[in-house]
Amino acid sequence: MEISGDQIEGAQLDVFIKPPNSNGMRFKPKIMSYKPKEELRWVGALWIPKLFDGEHSLIIEKIDENKVLFIQKEEFKGLLVPLVSGMLKDTESGFEAMNRALKREAEDEGILER
Repeated sequence: MEISGDQIEGAQLDVFIKPPNSNGMRFKPKIMSYKPKEELRWVGALWIPKLFDGEHSLIIEKIDENKVLFIQKEEFKGLLVPLVSGMLKDTESGFEAMNRALKREAEDEGILER
């Protein structure tokens, strides 16, 4: 996954994801919430808003001094959602791969214990 853009509420991001067995997908969601080291939430639309909209959240909840809980969730709404359920499964596997890579990087940097 590649993400670029200003990290402020209201800004537009440029996101590229490449789930396994796909050519990848680029989209330009709008940041709805950004709290450094706590939350990033964006909403994107495919083609025309309300046809296929996705809200994506990346949340870090501190459990104690040495532990956090990372929550990643996505909610899709719109008329086309039932027609593209197969694509959503590929997207899910892409985000799972991203989570594993994020965990490895955090462990390598000493942010997380193995």
